[in-house]
Amino acid sequence: MIRFFLRFLGLFCLAAAFILVIYDGLKSIAGDRAAVTNMRMLSDIINAGAVGRLEPLLKPYAHGLLWDPVMLTILSLPSWAVIGALAAVLMLLGRKRKPLIGYAR
Repeated sequence: MIRFFLRFLGLFCLAAAFILVIYDGLKSIAGDRAAVTNMRMLSDIINAGAVGRLEPLLKPYAHGLLWDPVMLTILSLPSWAVIGALAAVLMLLGRKRKPLIGYAR
């Protein structure tokens, strides 16, 4: 049941990543320049101010290293790439087991 749920979430994230690629492509065509929606912009579109509320929660841990190099790097990446990578990880975790051949257990 959990594997099915992970595969379902992975396919949902894959569909979201595909929609974001189409969105960025249409913005690029309409604006005659390359337009990429990063995670910070997507976060502001979905829930304005969420990044500002996340910063005080992460800064105290690991002497601020968790926020400054790690989270800021993730927030600057293209949203379709981050969500696509998450989809790949979820679908790999939820994949079906290979059947055992012979007596190996």
